[in-house]
Amino acid sequence: MKSLYTEDGARRAIEQYGAKHGEDVALRVYTSRLIGSEADLVLHGGGNTSVKGELTTIVGDRVACLWVKGSGSSLDRVEPKDFPALDLAYLRRLRSLGALSDEEMVNQLRTHLFDASSPNPSVEALLHAFLPHKFVDHSHADAVLAVTNQANGAVLVREALGDRVAVLPYIMPGFPLAKAVAEVYEASPNVVGVVLLHHGLFTFGATARESYERHIELVDAFESFANKRATRGASVAVDVGAERSARARLSAIAPVVRGLVADARSGDAGYRRLVMEWRCNDEILSFCAARHASELAQTGPITPDHVIRTKAWPAFASELPADDAVAREQLTETVASFRVKYDSYFETNLREKRVQRTKLDSAPRVVLVPGVGILAWGATKKDARIAADITEHTLRTKATADAMGGYVALSDADLFDMEYWSLEQAKLGKAAPRALEGQVVLVTGGAGAIGRGIAHACAKEGAHVVIVDRDPEGARAAAAEVERAHGAGTALAVDADVTSEASMRAAFDAACVAYGGVDVVVPNAGIALVRPIEELSNADALRVAEVNYIGVLTTLREATRVFRAQGTGGNVVVNASKNVFAPGKDFGAYSASKAAAHQLAKVAALELAPLGVRVNQINADAVFSYGETKSGLWEEVGPARAKSRGLSMTELEAYYRDRNLLRARVDASHVGNAVVFFATEKTPTTGATLPVDGGIPEAFPR
Repeated sequence: MKSLYTEDGARRAIEQYGAKHGEDVALRVYTSRLIGSEADLVLHGGGNTSVKGELTTIVGDRVACLWVKGSGSSLDRVEPKDFPALDLAYLRRLRSLGALSDEEMVNQLRTHLFDASSPNPSVEALLHAFLPHKFVDHSHADAVLAVTNQANGAVLVREALGDRVAVLPYIMPGFPLAKAVAEVYEASPNVVGVVLLHHGLFTFGATARESYERHIELVDAFESFANKRATRGASVAVDVGAERSARARLSAIAPVVRGLVADARSGDAGYRRLVMEWRCNDEILSFCAARHASELAQTGPITPDHVIRTKAWPAFASELPADDAVAREQLTETVASFRVKYDSYFETNLREKRVQRTKLDSAPRVVLVPGVGILAWGATKKDARIAADITEHTLRTKATADAMGGYVALSDADLFDMEYWSLEQAKLGKAAPRALEGQVVLVTGGAGAIGRGIAHACAKEGAHVVIVDRDPEGARAAAAEVERAHGAGTALAVDADVTSEASMRAAFDAACVAYGGVDVVVPNAGIALVRPIEELSNADALRVAEVNYIGVLTTLREATRVFRAQGTGGNVVVNASKNVFAPGKDFGAYSASKAAAHQLAKVAALELAPLGVRVNQINADAVFSYGETKSGLWEEVGPARAKSRGLSMTELEAYYRDRNLLRARVDASHVGNAVVFFATEKTPTTGATLPVDGGIPEAFPR
């Protein structure tokens, strides 16, 4: 590992932040980001940094101050605001206490902030305060953990670095650890760092550069030592093309696993679903194929901080047979065994510690499948990606530790303390889940106006959306819009044609590979044709029916395949049309094809009810746009519809608005809201048709 510090980078940081926050804080931000940019040092909120200095209060007093990273902030993108400022002199007085509970520690930190609106300081703020150095850096470097997580970890640290660092056994973060680090430093004041077994590395210095570069130098020394000591490997060679084969298998097993890790809510509230992130490369496949991979993988995490993201260990499946039915049985046993093991872990720790805790769900957050790779799960794609990132580093570090002699994890008791530690759980946030959190919505015709309205309405409620369209550029643009509005990973663009069975199968497979499965399917793709019956050819009628009717059939069939694999129910919401009940002249091909799809959806409601799948429909009328996106259907048929009514194109939208009872302009977002209503299952409804048309009496459902 090499230092990334440059004078130009430091100068730019000072120019950007120095005038308002001071040079020390500016350089603290700069070197913190350097640490955060190295995934081998910290991941997703891990690690913490600080700087000490003076702050001028509102009454002009100069007081000693500690700026420390806020809890949960990610070092790779910290700003000055992410470093809450605390009364350093007061914090140091706390060291005289014999004990300090976690709750009281948090209270003391919050009541001695200089800005009450600051984020909560790191749970290791007192550790930073008790050390005398101006700058302090802390990471969970993979190389350090590969060395420390051994039966003789302390001895190996001494072999690697001699007396340049002090070594401490694992101690739970908080007041006791802060005191222990201060004491071990004072006993060896010439050390440039402190190594915490099973936890990580602290370095310190008089300048930001000194503390940072000491950190990099020590991690580099650990890397070199580990590489020299590694004599055997927890990996095997993998076949060429293994990753391609893994992807093909994943599309079949992902929805199975997704159903297994879902949890039924109480009553009739459905399921708490999770979203998947898949990782697969030669290194991962090699690890999973190794002889003792299952035993090694199912040891505890490399640092206990990871337990809130990955749980204490992953589920590890045995190699799956080619037969999907048998593979399903094996996966079911794998997840069921994990749940039993987790329940036992929870109950054992409650009993032995004599404490009361509310149990978290018992589903795994990581499932390792030989030949397929890492299946990581989270309430959001972001959460799943964090779990996958951690797992990749965990497998690599465990393989290195194994090659050095043998990986040793912390005890279940220590992991339980971290997993159920209120201060660690606080990092995950306590916001109430949104109505469609964890659900995946697939929308055909997703690049059009109505498709975009549906996608945004569902994403706003926490869903991840798969935007399927035969216009790949439009699908990508629509997905990008959703991601800009709702976050990275919330949308996937898929180029597919609803008239092609192979194309739609591939579309659903893509959704399974990206997110693990699908929960809400919205057959929305449609085309129109304005032509009187006497001029309507069979070829033209079939062309419209192929999209509007057969396209719905194809979509329903592929949706059923995934719903059946998941076993957690689901929703289909067909975007039918006001024309089903109230057709218009010269619109025979469109009206008949929509009526056929409408009838098909009613049959689907009958057939899919045993799977817990609800099938409902929306009859919308005259949706001309969504924001700046014009309806392609109306752009095509609008001139002819205007002509048939003796109107100009500029008068057409007002005509449709004024003909409904409410004189309402029907927007694509209204259709989206109707999809959300059905998808949230607020009523036990299937086989229903909901008009979204402002009220057209002849189109009332009957």
